[in-house]
Amino acid sequence: MKIEKPESVGLSSERLKDFDKMLMEKYIGPSKLSGTQTLIARKGSIVHFHSQGKRDLENNLPVDENTLFRIYSMTKPVTGVALMQLFEKGFFQLSDPVSKFLPEFKNQEVYVSGSFPLFMTEPAKRQMVIRDLLTHTSGLSYSINFRSHVDDAYRKIFQISDPTKSLVSKDKVDLEEFTKRIASLPLEFSPGEQWLYSVSIDICARLVEVISGKKIDQYFEDHIFKPLKMEKTSFYVKENDLKDLAVCYHRDENKKITIHDPGDTKSRYSAPRDFNGGGSGLISNAKEYYRFLQMLLNGGELDGERILSRKTIELMTLNHLPDSQTMADMGSSGSFSEVRYHGMGYGLSMAVTTDPAASQSPLSKGSYNWGGMASTYFWIDPKEDLLAIFMTQFIPSDAFPLRPQMATMVYGSFID
Repeated sequence: MKIEKPESVGLSSERLKDFDKMLMEKYIGPSKLSGTQTLIARKGSIVHFHSQGKRDLENNLPVDENTLFRIYSMTKPVTGVALMQLFEKGFFQLSDPVSKFLPEFKNQEVYVSGSFPLFMTEPAKRQMVIRDLLTHTSGLSYSINFRSHVDDAYRKIFQISDPTKSLVSKDKVDLEEFTKRIASLPLEFSPGEQWLYSVSIDICARLVEVISGKKIDQYFEDHIFKPLKMEKTSFYVKENDLKDLAVCYHRDENKKITIHDPGDTKSRYSAPRDFNGGGSGLISNAKEYYRFLQMLLNGGELDGERILSRKTIELMTLNHLPDSQTMADMGSSGSFSEVRYHGMGYGLSMAVTTDPAASQSPLSKGSYNWGGMASTYFWIDPKEDLLAIFMTQFIPSDAFPLRPQMATMVYGSFID
């Protein structure tokens, strides 16, 4: 991997190193995190790439350039790109009812009272459309939310108690069956009325399957990963690459880190699974996910391969919430998310900064970002021609202020 000097693009080498030093002193040294990896690129060049700590504490294995990470919800923008490729080809409009392609979503009902399986409901005020799915305004929920009788029903229909380990049980449930079960439950609210982090992007992946005729893993491989030379990015780790898979850790009730998912053949990512969701599930490394992000920052192209048009990416990264509202405006308090709500709108599969002051972040207006459940994170700032990636493997993602700390220190390294 070629690394240019930060000063060549207006960043300070020493100040970027300060972030890695802070991670070591405050998190890795005190055994709060096992290891970290950071990548910063500006003006088309990688200018900072640093790995430290361990990918496997038990076996004393270091984080290195080839370490593979569970990126969880950083899968969502990949699904967004896949669906928008089909949008570019004229297969659908954002205003199309979801039921046009997935008839199980016809005549949706909204929760009024009761608990699974005895719900009282009322008809939704309008149909769910595809843009609702891409923006998490569909009325769907998530088994990880733990806020209502509806998300409790999500856990029951898939027989799961810990949604951080899997969205479905060990039974054979593919994306088609997953979608049908989700559609059988009431919505939290009528589409478009609120913002709620949900399985909406998983349903977007099912739309990709129905429209393209390909399973989502095959579609990703053919239309995104192969063109971008993302050879290791997949829903599972091939046997020869298991040596590079990081252990995923979890903080227990005593604030000690314990193994959540091992980095060997016992990992649930060590073999293909029936359920490949569009909302989570991918394994990648920083240098490959960088290629995906650089493609977005370039306006849809990388190394001569056109993935999307510049105008489609511009559309994706606008705030699509009704009346230019933020996630906070739309009643997101009390639900889980991977970013702050204030000053943040939502585009087509990613959060969008609408007001840096309200978000208390130096990210420029129009920047877009998202994170994953194991504390991974990325952002792209088109105004500054900047992108950043943070990799680690630690659950829960809101235990430490890693993301705002990184943004503050990266922007603090500007010297131009």
